[in-house]
Amino acid sequence: MKLPIYQIDAFADLPFQGNPAAVCPLDVWLPDDVLQSIAEENNLAETAFYVEREGSYDLRWFTPTKEVDLCGHATLAAAHVLFESINFTGSQITFQSRSGPLLVYREGDLLTLDFPAQPGVPCEVPNGMVEALGATPRECYRAMDYMAVFDSEDQISTMAPDFRRLKSLGLRGVIVTAPGTTSDFVSRFFAPNFGIDEDPVTGSAHCTLAPFWAERLAKTDMSARQLSKRTGSLRCRVVGDRVHISGRTVAYLTGTIQIAYDQGRGGTKRNHSTDDTAHGVAPDEQKQHAQS
Repeated sequence: MKLPIYQIDAFADLPFQGNPAAVCPLDVWLPDDVLQSIAEENNLAETAFYVEREGSYDLRWFTPTKEVDLCGHATLAAAHVLFESINFTGSQITFQSRSGPLLVYREGDLLTLDFPAQPGVPCEVPNGMVEALGATPRECYRAMDYMAVFDSEDQISTMAPDFRRLKSLGLRGVIVTAPGTTSDFVSRFFAPNFGIDEDPVTGSAHCTLAPFWAERLAKTDMSARQLSKRTGSLRCRVVGDRVHISGRTVAYLTGTIQIAYDQGRGGTKRNHSTDDTAHGVAPDEQKQHAQS
């Protein structure tokens, strides 16, 4: 069985920036263990799979170890594939997901996610967080993730977490954040429980970050930067109980997955054309990034 695969750098201005995501369009859903095996083989923070259904697209995301309920950068990547490679002709894409309907639309050279806000609730710093991060936050909040708030961008950029200790904290992961120097706020995101020690750029984390900083800075339109090694830039706008998260995307790889699978169990394959080429890199460099 052959399946198309695309790798897109999301929240990136240039190749090798932002967060790489794999995208696999499907005609029908394959068994979960097959989807998980593909994501594990890709070894990226997320692999997105979608199936077209009645004018919208059912969308799911898998890390190398498990399925997740919400992922921003892989949703942005899936929208890029539809707009740029599948020739989607509309101006707005609707994805149906575990987190409800998610919209993606064009704004000039940006793609914008319309995601549910997930404000954090103030909480005590959990046992083990200070030791795991090697620093003491001045505030801590709990939503889908813990969010630890610090005083300066330098604290965020120089942080060297103990990922083994972070696993004991539970939840999906830990966001660390502080006011920015060249952006309104900065962050990093750690999720070793989901097989991702540090995620390069995390769109869904900004569902918690944006409401917090909107209130703290008394503004609803903000610039954000994630300070991973790859770095990534985002625009965030809080609109009621929604967060609009914008960024650019860069195509890196188009290819074909070949797996041994009884196609009769999963329906027929859509006829996709793929060229097995990586954009802007030499042929001997045409390989997928491994998530460390």
